[in-house]
Amino acid sequence: MKRIVNLNVNGLQYELAVEPNDILADVLREQLHLTGVKKGCDDGDCGACSVLCDGKVIPSCTTLACEVEGRKIITIEGVRQGAELHPVQQAFIDCFAIQCGFCTPGMVLASIALLEENPDPTEEEIRDYLRGNICRCTGYTKIIDAINQAKEVLKQQKEAQ
Repeated sequence: MKRIVNLNVNGLQYELAVEPNDILADVLREQLHLTGVKKGCDDGDCGACSVLCDGKVIPSCTTLACEVEGRKIITIEGVRQGAELHPVQQAFIDCFAIQCGFCTPGMVLASIALLEENPDPTEEEIRDYLRGNICRCTGYTKIIDAINQAKEVLKQQKEAQ
């Protein structure tokens, strides 16, 4: 039996009919057409389905849609800052940290969450934070370079305020 849930996704309110066992990844992809959310493992182990929930990274493939009612969900489609890409997105482009792109949305969201929690992480802290995100293409070096570039841009933006 479907129930109505109110979801806040990328700053917009949605009233959606969902089954009690509908997972968030499916609702985001199928009902809201937010295809940046990828389904890789269906176990919450690969990070491809990652979204931010109240600023924290969660696996949308193991989260029920009804569990996040009333919480703030951000997908890769919601991280732009107006017409500008988020500094993490731009750094991923600048540092060639994107290969096939399958893991990229989850990596970017995890990187944003990391830099919100820790604006100046070491390489070891970056690697530790990203341990839940699997990339089979880049070898992580360029991803770490991108996060380091983004942290410097974010520091400069904060100093300019």
